Amino acid sequence: MGWKVTASDWRGQGGSGRLGMDKVTGHVDDFETWIADLALLWRQWTVQTPGPHVLIGHSMGGHLVLRALAEEAVSPDAAVLSAPMLGFGSKGIPSAVLHLLARLMAALGDRRRPAWKWSEKPGEIPEGRERLLTHDDDRYSDELWWRAYRPELSMGPGSWGWVERAYASMRLLEKPGVLEAVQTPVLVIATDHDKLVDFGAIERAVRRLPRGELFIFGEEAHHEILREVDAVRDLALEAIDGFLSMIACRDTAETP
Repeated sequence: MGWKVTASDWRGQGGSGRLGMDKVTGHVDDFETWIADLALLWRQWTVQTPGPHVLIGHSMGGHLVLRALAEEAVSPDAAVLSAPMLGFGSKGIPSAVLHLLARLMAALGDRRRPAWKWSEKPGEIPEGRERLLTHDDDRYSDELWWRAYRPELSMGPGSWGWVERAYASMRLLEKPGVLEAVQTPVLVIATDHDKLVDFGAIERAVRRLPRGELFIFGEEAHHEILREVDAVRDLALEAIDGFLSMIACRDTAETP
């Protein structure tokens, strides 16, 4: 579509090493580290590329993009969030209570230790994982191929430190006035059948965003909407293309 795209792994994820106790556990000292990394990348990237400038993040990345917007660490012309991690399935338990429990668990040992069991055999993909992510067998199989071809990319569970800091960061965005101050146009793509992040938290967040839009899928989509079957993925891409086309047209109209 004519956009110049740059992608980056978060520190401690993908090909950017690991900060946990082993080669697969996801850990970070604080989400502020990732916000600072994104801010630095943003400053360097925007001076090297023509506008309009757009930020896109999925799941935890969507959370971090939204937090960076709220903290004015970045200043994109628009943002797109795919299934952003704005809450975990809590079954009605207040986030403050769950955060307290996570703090206690993190304090009981090394914060870098895994917070949940990955599988019966270390490094083996858990049974049923695909049903949480996508209906598309081929796209899921492609991930497994890459895990075998480049094992350093494999990620397992998050650490207790990560879980505790995730709750802290999500609660920060829940504070009154935080999201209400974000003036950036934000498109959120989500499914109300997500089993990994809380769709209710996504809905509440978008209502608070002055220029937020929500594109909702149902049971036809799992968490990784952009890795879904074509019938779902194409609709998501069409929504994103339409949103970004308006941003590009507005930018062109405002350029003297």
